[in-house]
Amino acid sequence: MSLGKTAIGIVIVAVVAGGAYYFVHERSARAERAVPTGGAAVSAPAEAPVPALPPASVAATPPAAATSPAGAKAAPAPAAADPGLPLKGGEILDFTADVAKVSNVATLQLKTAEKRSVAGKNAWHLQAFAHTQNPLRMVFELDDQFDSYSDTATMTSVQYEMHLSERGEKVDSVQHLTSTGRDAGPANAVQTHVLPGTRDPLGMMQYLRHVDWVKTPKVEGPVYDGHRLYDVIASLAGSGQNVTVPAGTFNADKVEIRVFDNGQEMKDAHFFVYFAKNDARTPVLLEAEMPFASARVALKSVK
Repeated sequence: MSLGKTAIGIVIVAVVAGGAYYFVHERSARAERAVPTGGAAVSAPAEAPVPALPPASVAATPPAAATSPAGAKAAPAPAAADPGLPLKGGEILDFTADVAKVSNVATLQLKTAEKRSVAGKNAWHLQAFAHTQNPLRMVFELDDQFDSYSDTATMTSVQYEMHLSERGEKVDSVQHLTSTGRDAGPANAVQTHVLPGTRDPLGMMQYLRHVDWVKTPKVEGPVYDGHRLYDVIASLAGSGQNVTVPAGTFNADKVEIRVFDNGQEMKDAHFFVYFAKNDARTPVLLEAEMPFASARVALKSVK
């Protein structure tokens, strides 16, 4: 497994906060999957290892009795994001990625663009841009863009787009996510069936920012990374930790991300996200510990 592949995987992990584990695990093994071309259901996670916990401001609801298209039990209805912490349109977070002892191998930008109507639903337009930097870029050129349209109340995914350019190969994917198959998406989008409450990587990141980790130390939900459906569990690993990154020193909550594929935890990597204890709950650092390298994706600036 090359350092280049590892570095790119870590940048995508930053975008996903655990959901796009595909890029680390599957790409490193050179097992390419095709983007869905029709309305078939994607692989669904098996029954959740632990019950989902909603944010403290929302009452818990019992799991739904219906089953997903793949036969797995449907996830509980998505809990609404904390209404006291609305997203800030125009916010731009710039990160730099270090792998092992190599600094600035890639950059990542997370952007909260604007609200708009998509398939009849009010949605936030969220974006991520990943680029490799020299010297890594000389051997692995990557310029990827991800666009998420996530429900304004729950951060569940309405539409997820990938516009990838890697080593001269380009892929454009526009997917309308549906749990019923009855809601029509844009004409240029492929319809992809997922579990109720599914978020994409960008929506999941924003959702995790809205959790009160002291009152609700664990949350769970399905995440679709554009290829496959995973179950992601995020839990508080430490509170009030001082974290120093290029953007400054922050007092932060440390959140562990665990990823499950068909009920089996993917244990060959370990992920943590640090959320500043400020009004915006800004993600300031993402860490990945793998058998062959460690990585840090650190906040560089906030605009």
